[in-house]
Amino acid sequence: MEETDARTDLLRRLVEALERLAPAPVADARLDAADAFVWHATHRRLEAVPRVNRVEIDLLRGIDRQRAVLLDNTRRFASGLPANNALLWGARGTGKSSLVKAVHACLNDETPGVLALIEVHREDLASLPLLLARLRDARRRCLLFCDDLSFDGGDASYKSLKAVLEGGIEGRPDNVLFYATSNRRHLMPREMIENERSTAINPAESVEEKVSLSDRFGLWLGFHGLDQETYVSIVAGYARRFGLELPAAELRAEAIAWAQARGARSGRVAWQYVQDLAGRLGRPLA
Repeated sequence: MEETDARTDLLRRLVEALERLAPAPVADARLDAADAFVWHATHRRLEAVPRVNRVEIDLLRGIDRQRAVLLDNTRRFASGLPANNALLWGARGTGKSSLVKAVHACLNDETPGVLALIEVHREDLASLPLLLARLRDARRRCLLFCDDLSFDGGDASYKSLKAVLEGGIEGRPDNVLFYATSNRRHLMPREMIENERSTAINPAESVEEKVSLSDRFGLWLGFHGLDQETYVSIVAGYARRFGLELPAAELRAEAIAWAQARGARSGRVAWQYVQDLAGRLGRPLA
């Protein structure tokens, strides 16, 4: 009897160990489960994001034209009208990804649930046809978003993206739009372009194939470094929004010194200073 109990206990522990090593797969989220999702290519599933890390659209300063254009393009798409895929390119920390998330939130505030934001990681681009096959018959309009998109060396995943943007027999579903951010206007470094020219049998055609990827984005929006006054106004806007009480002259001097220490002025640098200020003042950024 004791031997049987020992075997039963051993089998139970073995089963528990195997379950820990191979947990049950996480259920695929339905498109109406949330307003934002992350696409996991390995498991071919969508994961709902209950709370998006974003900045309110009214707090984004120095990018008024870009904000107006992207908001108008996205609003037309949400309304069922023709709209363009968009490439937001330019300097780091200038609000590219923040603008995409803020525009999505703004339109969902206007019409609850009108748009689903789906983040696609750059390394998962090859799985885009699988994701589009799933979204093609969905009733909800979906905004695919790839942050910090670029290609290096022998990376051939850009071909999957080219087919999704315009090519392929089926083409992009009417209920899907693609937005990407990048530090590079043509999504590939200059040295890669030069290398293609020097090694290809037909350099012009080889380079054209890769550069043409950015041409498939109908909307290009450039983001550039901020001047000092715009940077200070961003800091002041954050301070007002979160009730960070500091004399205006002192706030300005501290913000400028913070930017000088980092060698850059951007919305990201402004937010980093505000986080430091809030911590020193003992105020949460809720």
